[in-house]
Amino acid sequence: MVELQKRYKLGVRQFGRINYVGLVALWHRECSRFFVVWAQTLLSPLVSSLLFLSVLTLALGNDRGDVLGYSFITFLAPGLIIQSMILQSFSHSVSSFMISKMQGNIVDILYAPLSSFEVSFAVIMAAVTRSILIGFISVVVFIFIVELPLKNIFYIFYAGIFGSFFIGSLGFITGLWATKFDHTATVTNFILQPLSFLSGVFYTIDRLPSFFQTISSVNPFFHIINIFRYGFLGESDGPLFFGIIYLPILALLGWFVAFYLYRKGYKIKS
Repeated sequence: MVELQKRYKLGVRQFGRINYVGLVALWHRECSRFFVVWAQTLLSPLVSSLLFLSVLTLALGNDRGDVLGYSFITFLAPGLIIQSMILQSFSHSVSSFMISKMQGNIVDILYAPLSSFEVSFAVIMAAVTRSILIGFISVVVFIFIVELPLKNIFYIFYAGIFGSFFIGSLGFITGLWATKFDHTATVTNFILQPLSFLSGVFYTIDRLPSFFQTISSVNPFFHIINIFRYGFLGESDGPLFFGIIYLPILALLGWFVAFYLYRKGYKIKS
């Protein structure tokens, strides 16, 4: 008893270095949030991607030539899938904190026996889980619509996991910073959407002016999409090796900033 009291005074937790039970429980709770409304969270992104695919295909018809040795619709499909995945990863992380702030139940996490590492990792991994499920559903549906080859599944998972983790980290940071939904819309409309549309989803970046090509070379969205598309087509639109090194570094930096801000109680502790 005396030893337990000493450990409590010293601030030593009774769960070991990592509270695995709490981490998994929080991850499960976060996953349950999007499973409850699965039609909205898992199927609506697929509908949006299919609408993009249909509209562009109808608008361009057969006039659009091959891209990277494939028909335009085949080139377009992987980009639409991964774009939907990473945007939904951001949406999950940011909504997790915004809803908790609005409903006033963020104290449930703050007072839980969970470290900053456990909270940040669980929330971001739930965002990655949602992203991967959306990707899997989208690929299954797209295969019946588009002649979509599958060259290397490793690159598909590599881009999907690291890309979703990085963008999920940005969502976590945005959720901490934002005090109302207008703030999250600002980040989405003025940062994520422009980077997404300038990332080569709908074209190869050599069609861009030189200035925007330079921007694309450091645009995380471009490298996520390029690696993901390479997994399907076996053709790259840019420096593949650089992207393979770049994404894990960004994911680690993004998580560290999210972890640090949560640990400091940025805008969540008075």
